[in-house]
Amino acid sequence: MMKRVDATETSGAPAAEGGGAPIPQAAQKSARAATSASRPRARGSRKRAILALVAAVGVSFAAYKGYQWATHGRFLVATDDAYVRADTATLAAKVSGHLARVPVNDHAMVKAGDLLAVIDDGDYRLAVAAAEDKAQTQAATVARIGAQAEAQKAMVAQAEAQLAGVRAEALRAALDFDRAQKLKEATFATQQRVDTAQADRDRTAAAVETARAAVLAAKANLAVIEAQGLEATRVGAELKTALDKARRDLSFTEIRAPFDGVVGNKAAQPGQFVQPGARLMALVPLDSVYVEANFKETQIGKLRPGQKATLSVDAFGERTYEGVVESLSPASGAQFSLLPPENATGNFTKIVQRVPVRLRVSREAAREGLLRPGLSVVVDVDTKTTPAAAPGLAAR
Repeated sequence: MMKRVDATETSGAPAAEGGGAPIPQAAQKSARAATSASRPRARGSRKRAILALVAAVGVSFAAYKGYQWATHGRFLVATDDAYVRADTATLAAKVSGHLARVPVNDHAMVKAGDLLAVIDDGDYRLAVAAAEDKAQTQAATVARIGAQAEAQKAMVAQAEAQLAGVRAEALRAALDFDRAQKLKEATFATQQRVDTAQADRDRTAAAVETARAAVLAAKANLAVIEAQGLEATRVGAELKTALDKARRDLSFTEIRAPFDGVVGNKAAQPGQFVQPGARLMALVPLDSVYVEANFKETQIGKLRPGQKATLSVDAFGERTYEGVVESLSPASGAQFSLLPPENATGNFTKIVQRVPVRLRVSREAAREGLLRPGLSVVVDVDTKTTPAAAPGLAAR
């Protein structure tokens, strides 16, 4: 008799494909065990692949950074102690007076020669007029003395002519006296005739001396007049100098821009009374800014003028500018301070000093007007770009 298979024995086993016999429970368990064992192996291989990828990326990044350092990074000398600078001019009054006009405002762009401030010039115009009048009066005095000198020269000529006349008369009188004496010796003339001739001779001789003295006096007067003319001329020169000074003081009542730039820190207001030296405003030449970097003393050994640099300005994020090392300071910044350090003391602590280095910014970047004095800069100098030494220097 056939044995009936209970349905419960095959309840958990699915039927075979095509309506065949059901799969035994042992086969199901072995299949589930194989699946459970394959999953950890798959997860382990995936982790190993990820770790290998991460390691490969790390090695590649390290190799790239190493190559970058070997070819570029080791030649860089960097500092973040750097700032934008400019040769700012502080404009001040040179004469005293009330400010009549201040036609510019803070942050105004101005050109060289533009009017920045005007001081009331009334008193200075009067000073110029007075100096001109004095100069003209002295010029008239010089002309008068010159005319007197010409007249005196004529008097000298007249005195010399009179001297020549009396000399001729004296010569005639002397000849008459000689003839009278000879005639008296020959008994052809009387003593009275001789006495008269002698008197004429002595009188004309005295007249010659008088005429000679008159010539000397006329020449002396001419010398005095010429000296007065020289004195008057020099006084005229002094008055001309005073006139030039008055005109110069008048020109100082207008304060003009000495170069192109931007007005800042304006302290001048219309109606304000200013004294010589009083600060009115500052003028910043933005088109000629430069960077001053303070490198450590352990860094400057590699720095040379002409080396190229990369300038990163904090204000502009990722944007960089090109720069060139222009010069190195002749001393550290501490030596130019108000109280230089004195290291010859009992207690000494060595502090790394910093040396200012000036870097030139390209004119195109400066003309943009974005670089403002005082902005912080990070400087990277590429020492690999050191210019070749000149032949004369290399020979030394």
